[in-house]
Amino acid sequence: MRYPQGGGLTAERQQFREELRLEAAERFARGEASSVIAKDLRVSVRSVQRWRRTWDEGGPRALRSQGLASLPRLSTRQFAQLEAEPAKGPTAHGWEDQRWTLSRVKTVIGWRFHLTYTIQGVRKLLVRNGWSRQVPARRATEREDEAVRVGQGGVALRERLAAVSGAWRIFEEEAGFSMTPPQARTRSQRGRSRRRISIAALTCYKPGHRSRLIYRPRRDDGPRDGRKSFSWHDYRDLLIAAHQQLCGPIVLVRDNLNVHKAADLREFAASRDWLTIYYLPSYAPDLNPVEGIWSLLRRGWLSNVTFSTPERLVRRTRRGLRHIQYRSDLMDGCLAETGLTVRPA
Repeated sequence: MRYPQGGGLTAERQQFREELRLEAAERFARGEASSVIAKDLRVSVRSVQRWRRTWDEGGPRALRSQGLASLPRLSTRQFAQLEAEPAKGPTAHGWEDQRWTLSRVKTVIGWRFHLTYTIQGVRKLLVRNGWSRQVPARRATEREDEAVRVGQGGVALRERLAAVSGAWRIFEEEAGFSMTPPQARTRSQRGRSRRRISIAALTCYKPGHRSRLIYRPRRDDGPRDGRKSFSWHDYRDLLIAAHQQLCGPIVLVRDNLNVHKAADLREFAASRDWLTIYYLPSYAPDLNPVEGIWSLLRRGWLSNVTFSTPERLVRRTRRGLRHIQYRSDLMDGCLAETGLTVRPA
């Protein structure tokens, strides 16, 4: 069988497909049904039926790969030259921003090699040669990149966490969840938004112990201590509850939210010998494993679900968090994603 030059298949993928067809040919000879073969090989029944017709006409030899149906329009040497063009940047080619789009690559191919490609042809050409669409990382201008790098590299925050023995390392974060789904859009009267709930969560880690998740939801149904979200009293009560559940000293890692640095909360922390607080660098959510918990929740239990009442939103959110509570491997994965560790060096 031959492949179109613009099919976008790598040599490895072509070999994989050939192995599937040859395995199917062996099962054709045993008289197995096409539907059974398709299910086992995880391909469509129509593909298996097409392979069977080819096998009937020419045997297993007809199912082997015979290379491309046509030669690539860009040779290997020319594509290597094309790869050098993006390194110069779009501005070197007359564009104002730094985005490389399929249309711009198509234009460069025309300028450089005097060849005409379609947009889909450019996409398949790039995919076949290991290129993919890249989304730039969004960083706040106030982000302390050096502090974040040191924290991930183990010079600052990791050393602090490892230096504390016999204590639970706890990461804290607050997030809001709306009654409208995070992966869809809806319409409502201008100036009115659907009600939300706020959740404060703690991910708790200690060497030799199972990871824990402690959380508290709160309806955003009105001001409280001048805030619609959690006040310092709520954070104080949550820490006290965590201390009672964990039965041990706590090293708390949190961001620089203003309520986290409230004078009353600082005074409370100073008066408790079981509590030590460290602050993350500014604008560094990638160092907080609780962010991974929110991602699991939004991509799983809250994805594309619209709630008619706040109570249903609370119940659904609680159900998702309870599932995560029983999966310590998920919480460990969220910690591993930050590059930090709680185990002594």
